[in-house]
Amino acid sequence: MANLSMFGIWNQNPARHSPVEDAQGILCGTMIAALGLYILAKIGLVTSGMAGLAFVLHYWSGWSFGLLFFLLNLPFYLLSIKRVGWDFTLKTFLAVGLTSFLVEIENRFLHIESIHPIWGAIMAGLLLGFGLLALYRHRASLGGIGILAVFVQDRFHIPAGLVQLAFDLIVMALAFTVVSPTVVLYSFIGAVVLNLFVLINHRSDRYIALR
Repeated sequence: MANLSMFGIWNQNPARHSPVEDAQGILCGTMIAALGLYILAKIGLVTSGMAGLAFVLHYWSGWSFGLLFFLLNLPFYLLSIKRVGWDFTLKTFLAVGLTSFLVEIENRFLHIESIHPIWGAIMAGLLLGFGLLALYRHRASLGGIGILAVFVQDRFHIPAGLVQLAFDLIVMALAFTVVSPTVVLYSFIGAVVLNLFVLINHRSDRYIALR
């Protein structure tokens, strides 16, 4: 461990990460999250958060999901800078950019011929959960409505959880306009798995969590 610390791979302070630790954490987190999003895209499902809205717009317009996900997150970085600072914002910008890119190139390396929608929803929810957890532990996220939710809570005293829930309900309602009710049900199952996984495995007093 001492040699690894000397080369900057590990930080001697266990409460902080070295740049190398942050880099591998963000890379691994985005790769896992991108795989979850790729599975959702292959079986035509949506999810919660800004990724869910990007899916709805993708199915409606035919535009690239990765591009939509990247663009939809742009307005929230200003709030992120004000709320949690430059370090978190820059890492999140990098994570969103990498995830958007990886989702777009995933089919060059992976081909999924068949997967049951329920199983796909569950697996995608878990993969997204693992990816988010890795990012949270390196003070990054996949951006999105969580940043706005915290801002609204600070400004208008509306609980951030309620803001996030309201947004997710709107996304699921919009999903009915582009996919079947059965697909929305499968998508809801995946979103529940994702949120339960993060709820059980993430401690907000230990790591920043904005999604």
